[in-house]
Amino acid sequence: MLLKRTVLAVSKAIFGVRLLLIVLVASLLLAGCVDYDLDVSFDSPNKGAIAQSIKLGEQFTKLSPETAQEWLNSLEVRAKQLQGKSDRISDTELTVTIPFYYGAELEQKFNQFFNYTENGKKQPAVTASTDLPEIKSHLSLKQNNLLLLLRNQLSYDLDLRSLSRLASDGSVIVDPGSLVDLDFSLNTPWGARSVAKGEKAIKPESQNKGHQLIWHLQPGKINHLEAIFWLPNPLGIGAVMIALFVAAGINLKYNLGLGVAKKPTLATTAKI
Repeated sequence: MLLKRTVLAVSKAIFGVRLLLIVLVASLLLAGCVDYDLDVSFDSPNKGAIAQSIKLGEQFTKLSPETAQEWLNSLEVRAKQLQGKSDRISDTELTVTIPFYYGAELEQKFNQFFNYTENGKKQPAVTASTDLPEIKSHLSLKQNNLLLLLRNQLSYDLDLRSLSRLASDGSVIVDPGSLVDLDFSLNTPWGARSVAKGEKAIKPESQNKGHQLIWHLQPGKINHLEAIFWLPNPLGIGAVMIALFVAAGINLKYNLGLGVAKKPTLATTAKI
């Protein structure tokens, strides 16, 4: 009888623990973990910014407050090292802005921020040191000078497969889409168009008459996005203006010289 009561009590305790875990996971999925918006904006060919908005879910900060604060602190440090600024709105919200002044600097700062190097060791923006999964990120920007215009081809690859928590049989325990909401947006003065193809490519949402493209990235998968946009080329425009100015000066000089040659002299007038 005593054994039966003991077994019954243990069974109830196990059931209670399972119920608690179910409620905990359910609340986590409903509340979400991380809302991350990443934006690359070009104001002109020589001015732009990488802007990030991070908001941590309440459940995430309650379950692991030290991890959350350590991660946000690391983002602030990285932004400062890249001549950027950060604004801690609250314990769970952070905005980061990193300026760039040409295409190569955008590529260098973006990849350095998300693949941070400390003491010669590569540390992704999210690392095992913070008990968070490692995420691989790489952005490239190819620019072609076409005299008056600058053709830009931006490509971004983000591997989010590490966000999937798998069981021993390979099935997904927690849907990564419920843990993180990740958007990447591109803002350009003349608009942009997506050119990515393949199974890993993501189709963007177009806003502001094509001046803004927004990709809703897919957690648990490899994401690839690619876009082409045009910008005015200040060097080319300056060269054309100088050439036009020189041509106008030569033409004016030629016309003045031609006018002087045709003007009758005093000697010729006296003979007439």
